[in-house]
Amino acid sequence: MSFSVLVCDDSTVARKQVIKHLQQALDVEIFQAANGVEAVELLLQQQIDLLCLDLTMPQLDGIGVLEAIKTHRIECFVVVISADIQKQMKQKVIEFGVLDFLEKPVSPQQLLTLLDEFGIR
Repeated sequence: MSFSVLVCDDSTVARKQVIKHLQQALDVEIFQAANGVEAVELLLQQQIDLLCLDLTMPQLDGIGVLEAIKTHRIECFVVVISADIQKQMKQKVIEFGVLDFLEKPVSPQQLLTLLDEFGIR
């Protein structure tokens, strides 16, 4: 059975980087979203096991996506991957129950270690 992952980032380059890391390590079905609105639509339509989420995006940012996940009681693991490394922002997303907050650019080893730690890989 394939593991489903949604990679949400307004940067195509950042999405491709995360997808490449995931495909090398997991049997995954990958979905992509360029902003939070697209991510929430996909999360409501598809069973997603893991969401890799940027914070700074147009239309609906990562915090808005986390709020929608909570509101709609969507069950999925969430890893925030962002360049917004302010301590307050990290604390805010951790309060939403995300697995972790990884800094961009994310290294393959960092991402895979996190997945191993939570038994996703």
